[in-house]
Amino acid sequence: MLEINNITKKDQISESLSEVGYISNVGLSTAIYLTLKLKKPILLEGEAGVGKTDLAKSLSLILDKPLIRLQCYEGLDMASAAYEWNFAAQMISIQKGNTENIYSKDFLQERPLLKSINNTDNFPILLIDEIDRADPPFEAFLLEILSDWQITIPEIGTIKAKEPPIVIITSNRTREIHDALKRRCLYHFVDYPDLEQELKILQSRVPNIREDLSVAIVHFVKELRKIELFKQPGIAETIDWAQAMVELNYITIDPEVLESTIGALLKNQDDIRKLKESEAAKILTIIQTEISVINRK
Repeated sequence: MLEINNITKKDQISESLSEVGYISNVGLSTAIYLTLKLKKPILLEGEAGVGKTDLAKSLSLILDKPLIRLQCYEGLDMASAAYEWNFAAQMISIQKGNTENIYSKDFLQERPLLKSINNTDNFPILLIDEIDRADPPFEAFLLEILSDWQITIPEIGTIKAKEPPIVIITSNRTREIHDALKRRCLYHFVDYPDLEQELKILQSRVPNIREDLSVAIVHFVKELRKIELFKQPGIAETIDWAQAMVELNYITIDPEVLESTIGALLKNQDDIRKLKESEAAKILTIIQTEISVINRK
């Protein structure tokens, strides 16, 4: 377990993350180091599948802190995100003649945001996942929390955190995030990994894969991402594809292997058709040349 107070350099973040199977780079490890030391939220932007959510899960493991996840969606409101009143319990109390304290904490149901600042045992990691899926006005509600680490409940008053949670906000960039929220956060763009990093990730997550197959897979995916597709394959899809090939005992990539496993890598029919009809042969030729050059070195 990594103690926040004992972290003195960013390399400790990278090393600890790698122990739980998350391969980070210098930029991302530095951003997380500053998040922990400065006690500021961090906004992670990037394409879906590049490891933003997995980073929060991995931090929860290495810091031994509970992970509280708020999954954003269109129409997300305060009742789902922060708190709501237990109306059934309030009605029972009223029927019993107890009407004075029906708006007390006894009837308050905590949702992820309130739970994250009202947790006094082990200050948690709060993951606000895919903020871009929520409606823009929801961001305004977050400003009080991210600035003052408190939530104001009209019937009770203000509940303030004794210590700020570790806040990770993710966005897939389906819309622009408001500047007011960005100003309250550190920022890091999580890009697709380079060849070496993705190879390490793949071999860490699929340890029983042949080395030559893992090299071929990351080279194939690298070339595939250069093509204009509706949905580029992320790291998660690379891992899924590798696991599928290992399960099927494939040892190389050829047209037959692509035909039977491409659904693990691409999740859009138009993209699959484009690959099969015009791009697959080109990519296979390119990666065979690249791997041949590597083997001669």
